[in-house]
Amino acid sequence: MTSPERVKVVVIGAGQAGLSVAYYLRRFELVADEDFVMLDRAPGPGGAWQHRWSSLRLGTAHRVNDLPGMAELGLSFDTADRTLPAKQVVAEYYGRFEEHFDLRVRRPMNVRSVVNEGVDLRVDSEDLTPQPMEELKAKGFFGRRRKTFEEPAVPPAPRHAITTQFLVNATGTWGSPFVPYYPGMADFAGRHVHTSDYADVEDFRDRHVVVVGGGTSAIGFMLELEDVAAGLTWVSRRPIDWLDRQEMDLEGASAAVALQDEAARSGRALPSIVSGTGVPKSRRIAAGIERGLLVARPMFDRIEADRVLWDGGEGGMARADAIIWATGFRPELRHLSPLKLREKSGGVTVGQGAAWSDPRVFLAGYGPQASTIGANRAGRMIARQIMAML
Repeated sequence: MTSPERVKVVVIGAGQAGLSVAYYLRRFELVADEDFVMLDRAPGPGGAWQHRWSSLRLGTAHRVNDLPGMAELGLSFDTADRTLPAKQVVAEYYGRFEEHFDLRVRRPMNVRSVVNEGVDLRVDSEDLTPQPMEELKAKGFFGRRRKTFEEPAVPPAPRHAITTQFLVNATGTWGSPFVPYYPGMADFAGRHVHTSDYADVEDFRDRHVVVVGGGTSAIGFMLELEDVAAGLTWVSRRPIDWLDRQEMDLEGASAAVALQDEAARSGRALPSIVSGTGVPKSRRIAAGIERGLLVARPMFDRIEADRVLWDGGEGGMARADAIIWATGFRPELRHLSPLKLREKSGGVTVGQGAAWSDPRVFLAGYGPQASTIGANRAGRMIARQIMAML
């Protein structure tokens, strides 16, 4: 590993929260690659949106908020082409934003750990850029027999280290999918598919599919699979809180933010956003309810090789060739574990975007600043705090 470079701020993640922080750091006249560095694991711009399935459109997903300063480019998600895949639109807009504000995002860089380095923090990462075949051959990694099984078939990814005064963690949740355990999961002969793995509706043609979850992703899968799957069953761990309106109301959103903020300030695991906001009934969703598609059964209690069961079978069963787990995500914080920020109650104590146990660490997009409801405000708040301490 080469000698670490040193900067004032490292931002991990170039989704909405990370780009928002970077925008305000630039407003405070910090220069990318000199004063601050942005590291992003993805191969290109777009945050988590670039990994979503191609059939997902902006009009059927959670509202994508404009980045601060995006109007300067003449761009807005409110006027974007809703016939295009959301992943394509977001990737294009974020890419233009990064270029316009000269953010110089380094990618694909996977941050492995953040550790104490005296008064500073050291960020250790690896460069995931595919190495050219010619270079690998020149290094002798092809055309020869490995001497031992421990010897790598290809060289390890190049490592990099950066020391920094402040760290902004904006990794979001996409890299940490959550799947609850149910008896018999290992015995299932079909496919377990999480939202993060869902790619194409055709993967489920003529299959019996069980969709698990009570949020917009689960509802979207049900609507998309209706005329494709041989059988379709929807189950939810809690009753669906339908809202008789087209969009989420501000009161419900404010209540959800308050619950997230309370949990973050007390260091508890963060509650589900949808449990605090409910699900608005768009015309498409209302039609699905009316024709009997969007009627969720209670959660099954067991999984067998080709089915799910309620009450051991006495409460009924449903055939299953695939189970889609639209059960959400958890904050991706594994790389921060050396800093010991996590509380016994399961979360990180965060207030005003800062980790209370380490004033050098900020968590953008965490809790009440989640990207769908407050990442832009968090960007300004975090940047101001950093500038006040520099």
